[in-house]
Amino acid sequence: MRLTFLGTGAAMPLPTRHQTGLLFEGGAEPLLVDCGAGVLHRLARTRTGYEGVSTVLLTHHHLDHVSDLLSLLKARWLAGEETLTVAGPEGTADLVEDLLDAHDYLEDRLDLTLREVDPDAGAFEVAGYRVRARETDHSAHCLAYRLHVADHKDAADGERRPPTVTVSGDTEADPGLVAFADGSALLVHDCSFPDGVEVSNHPTPTRLAEAIADADADPDLGRLYLTHLYPHADGEEESMAAAVREHADVDADVRVAEDMHTVSVE
Repeated sequence: MRLTFLGTGAAMPLPTRHQTGLLFEGGAEPLLVDCGAGVLHRLARTRTGYEGVSTVLLTHHHLDHVSDLLSLLKARWLAGEETLTVAGPEGTADLVEDLLDAHDYLEDRLDLTLREVDPDAGAFEVAGYRVRARETDHSAHCLAYRLHVADHKDAADGERRPPTVTVSGDTEADPGLVAFADGSALLVHDCSFPDGVEVSNHPTPTRLAEAIADADADPDLGRLYLTHLYPHADGEEESMAAAVREHADVDADVRVAEDMHTVSVE
């Protein structure tokens, strides 16, 4: 399984950081998690391209996570593609239908499938990935996702777990979410601002580290990528990663995500 960070920025993007988008490859089909502004252009730089992405999984509906969604639909239609599946939290169907009402010439251009995720309903499959969802602490209804390639069955106690990635979505620092990610090869976590910025709905490095330290059990995390960075974090990236390493007291490789970086999950 491969993960490419298409966009690692937020609502105030930087020249080097487009808004949020993650491309997963290695399942039955490519899977795009979130589709903020600039993600369509980033997709065009990949081997998969927007032509190859027929499934989008949304964490939530804030603009910096969905603003390229209809542009993706239009680009796929113009490229001769025929389908698009959009999955996400409650309200996803209304979101897409409202967007199409505003741009009605795009209605019926693709065979469109809309799915809504209930985090209490257990694991589900999408684009060849097996996914579990958990609600996060954010100003909008937002879901974190833990996923692995679907041909790996969920491991029983004592068995080797399949390579797993957890994506936090937007969230306050939360020990329960850290526990949700326990055993993940990668945890991609919101860390929007450096320490010293007073903010709600997003963590600073020290708050995130405290949540990791306060998790019920010592979390087993392979690598932690900090993402969703605002301009306030520009030039502070290494000090942010260092603050997490210093205060979290966890054996994890902490890095700051960068646009167009690809990592293999083994």
